[in-house]
Amino acid sequence: MLRPVEPGPAIVACNTCRHSATMREDAEGMRGGARLAEALRTVQASDPRYAAVAVQDMPCLFACQDHCTVHLRAPGKVGYVMGRFTPDADAARAILDYAIAYAASEHGRVAFREWPEGVKGHFITRTPPEGFVVE
Repeated sequence: MLRPVEPGPAIVACNTCRHSATMREDAEGMRGGARLAEALRTVQASDPRYAAVAVQDMPCLFACQDHCTVHLRAPGKVGYVMGRFTPDADAARAILDYAIAYAASEHGRVAFREWPEGVKGHFITRTPPEGFVVE
């Protein structure tokens, strides 16, 4: 049931997410989450700045009220679930830009002024790291 991955900062994309609030798949029959994971990997490969953050995917993050969701996580840092993205390169770039700032932060908190415009309004939850709660 669980597949091991390397520890460290990662974006985990839900590969079974709907394409949008009204569409399950796109015209080619591909789920939105799979399309977003593909866009994240393509954008990541285009810029060496993004190499420090892994792009991983898994079925269903259980955020089904939203679509195209990702979980941003790193050891010892607050994690975030974000969603309602369009599964394209612009969204992927915004997510990766935020992930770079997140990875560089001490506890996972990125100052709002550093948030890429493309992630604002997309946060669903934040989760404390194991053994901690947020003050």
